[in-house]
Amino acid sequence: MIVVSDTSPLNYLVLTNEIDLLPKLFGQVIIPEAVHGELRHRGTPEAVRKWAEAVPPWLTIRIVSPIQLPRQLGAGETEAISLAIELNAELLLLDDRKARNLARERGLNVAGLLNVLESAAIRELVDLPRIIARLRQTNFRAPADIVRAMLQRHSQRQEAKEQPASNPSLD
Repeated sequence: MIVVSDTSPLNYLVLTNEIDLLPKLFGQVIIPEAVHGELRHRGTPEAVRKWAEAVPPWLTIRIVSPIQLPRQLGAGETEAISLAIELNAELLLLDDRKARNLARERGLNVAGLLNVLESAAIRELVDLPRIIARLRQTNFRAPADIVRAMLQRHSQRQEAKEQPASNPSLD
């Protein structure tokens, strides 16, 4: 599976100490040079900068020729979309709403950080309420109704697992 990521999902997975979810979910992840540069930028949290200085073997950095996209997008988003198109990626990890819409218009399958976390929770790789609590301690912003709905789905899945299986009668 070819997965390309923008900066935001990587940034917040590092800040919440859950970056190892990506190789568990996807194996390899590919980022463009601009994303790597944003992760190492001096305005980026120190933990993220340190992580980006010695990227793990499951992360590949690629050079890409950016396609023409609206100027409102940052370099990382533009290159991530361009790389996903160039590689015909099965998934693009991207949080910015405008960038997500543009990527979808170009036929890309897009998932944000919350989608990644919910997928990890379904596979029982993470305690979703705990990771959401840690995420709230960062400057990550998501609409409260989306987070609430995600936590409600998680709770329903947990309750369903706890239900005793009914035994069919043996007549």
